[in-house]
Amino acid sequence: MSSIKEPDLEPKPKGRVSRRGFIRGVSLGGGAVGSGVLEKVAEAQPVANVAGPGPVAITLRINGKPHKLSVEPRVTLLDALRDRLNITGAKKVCDRGSCGACTVILGGKAVYACAILAIEAQDQDIQTVESLTAEGKPPHPLVQAFVQNDAQQCGFCTPGFVMAGKALLAENPNPSLEQVEQGLSGNICRCGTYMGLRKAVLQASKEMKGAGNA
Repeated sequence: MSSIKEPDLEPKPKGRVSRRGFIRGVSLGGGAVGSGVLEKVAEAQPVANVAGPGPVAITLRINGKPHKLSVEPRVTLLDALRDRLNITGAKKVCDRGSCGACTVILGGKAVYACAILAIEAQDQDIQTVESLTAEGKPPHPLVQAFVQNDAQQCGFCTPGFVMAGKALLAENPNPSLEQVEQGLSGNICRCGTYMGLRKAVLQASKEMKGAGNA
């Protein structure tokens, strides 16, 4: 019975290694042939400009002020805010983009600070909950509405909900209850104060009309 040789269906362009050839080389045990294949693959790839792995200098524009710091590219915006700049309003709870407690406004959009690298947030306006209680100024209507509607209990989720509400009202100044529910749906309140949270955003919407509150 004659053996049938499996056809090599993948072309082998000059200077490159096919996926089949790569697998064969690696399967030989990581010796000279395998490492040689890896070297050829590496040589064939374009070299990109990368930052790191050590600390790099960045500037973050937070609440209207520039902050210069040096961080490794792997550092998240949340960790840069809390651990490097002592801006602790955004809370570190799940640290995996699930609960919304770390919500900030980046470039006009509500984002999870734990899911954004600090180095990616450069050249964009970053707003944290601290911007709503500036010294010498009255609290933002959202902050007052949260207090008046008992929209917080333990407080861990509160800054994230406030910033999610602010982003919602910036985009839709007159939302319906259903639109508020949708706008806050990316945030979780483990204490279950959802009715108070929604009422607070609706109240702030009414108070902010014509008041010029950004």
